[in-house]
Amino acid sequence: MRFFFKILIFALIISSQIPAQVQFVKAKKKIELLSKERFFDRALLAVSAYDLTARKTIVNLNEKKLLHPASNQKMITSAAALLYLGEDYTFKTSFYYSGFVKDSVCYGDLYVKGGGDPDLTIDELDSLVAEIKNFGIRAVTGNLYGDVSFFDSTYWGEGWMWDDEPGISAPFLTPLIVNDAGIKIYFAPTAVGSPPEITLEPEVDFFPIENRALTIDADTSDLIITRGRMPHNNNIVIEGTLSKNSGVGYEEISIYKPEYFFLSLMKNALVKNEIAFGGITDTATLPQNAVELFTFERPVKNILPNMNKESDNLSAEALFLLLGAEKFGAPANSEKSVKVIEQLINEIGLNPKDYRIADGSGLSHYNLVSTELMLNLLTYLYFNKPDIYETFYNSLAIGGTDGTLSARMFAKEIMGNVRAKTGTLSGVSALSGYLTAQGNHKIAFSIFIQNFVEQYGTARSYQDRICKILSLMKREKK
Repeated sequence: MRFFFKILIFALIISSQIPAQVQFVKAKKKIELLSKERFFDRALLAVSAYDLTARKTIVNLNEKKLLHPASNQKMITSAAALLYLGEDYTFKTSFYYSGFVKDSVCYGDLYVKGGGDPDLTIDELDSLVAEIKNFGIRAVTGNLYGDVSFFDSTYWGEGWMWDDEPGISAPFLTPLIVNDAGIKIYFAPTAVGSPPEITLEPEVDFFPIENRALTIDADTSDLIITRGRMPHNNNIVIEGTLSKNSGVGYEEISIYKPEYFFLSLMKNALVKNEIAFGGITDTATLPQNAVELFTFERPVKNILPNMNKESDNLSAEALFLLLGAEKFGAPANSEKSVKVIEQLINEIGLNPKDYRIADGSGLSHYNLVSTELMLNLLTYLYFNKPDIYETFYNSLAIGGTDGTLSARMFAKEIMGNVRAKTGTLSGVSALSGYLTAQGNHKIAFSIFIQNFVEQYGTARSYQDRICKILSLMKREKK
């Protein structure tokens, strides 16, 4: 009789698990059916999904294929920063003077030593210069120098493409960054036959402008706004035509050697704050006898939301370089940072030699990872690092709500339900993150789609469909 009851109990346990198992199989089959649709005759789909609550694999499809992660690379950089630096570790921008201060006059030079803060604004820079005045300095007899020795001299990430310039998505890297290392160029039509009206934000005289464009009596425009690339310079060139019926628009471009833009704005801020200054601005190494005035600090946790929700490449590369400098010392470079990422890959249970890491943002086509790696990272943070997981999770875009997911995922099953990082390169679309399925089961997933031509909307629709399939998996007992 006792044996009979044991068999009965065992049977009840097994039967209670059957619906969940059936749902796993159904979800897997639906995703595999999607992979057989015509779009994937040429494009490649890789999917990994795991039920964190049930601790069961849902689907693995081409999970070991090495593909370009695009901006999913930012998730790897974020996790490494939270794990090895901590959310309260800070980017530092420090202000110094040389010589001596007497009767409110600095008889020497001012120095600012950059630490790679990617989010410093012009208003913050003005406030920091005001602190120099509050320190008691009302005049400077010498020059203003920027120390950019925290990074090496490489101004781009490894594998970044020359023709991405001067797009703001491929900013020049420097430890002294302000205004996202970019400039907004606004344009508006004028009288037919006349050049369009051009204004800059911020309004500065740092950029020579060559306005060769014309306002025309037509409904279409072919306005081109660029910056000197060969050789590199900050000459803004406007060419082509602008329709008289066009509204006000703008183009945002990157700045060549943005440390000099930083110093130019700081010089303007000195004047604005009534600190007399007539010297030059240039870069130089901070002398050993320089006296520190103060240091402005920005925590890593404040960088992550913009970096992941908005997919900001500058923030990701600055954080990537900070990782290497903290671990192996300045100057920061990609080689040092890659070693830190390889340590993370090893820690989550995979072999770093099986992958290639080139940069921190995913802009490089040299990066090669897999959905298996991304899923291992997501599950590792969830199970092993709950404190890091919460900060990481909150930095991701919310489906149909904000960031790079604000204009998609409006289906009721996934809107507000998906927390994920998007990724886009030429012929590449990626989406990795978390969602909640029925029965309040948390799901980790990674979806890479690659090798297609100009069909980003189609690729994203497949990602959304897969998320919907996962969200509809039922867990309640029948």
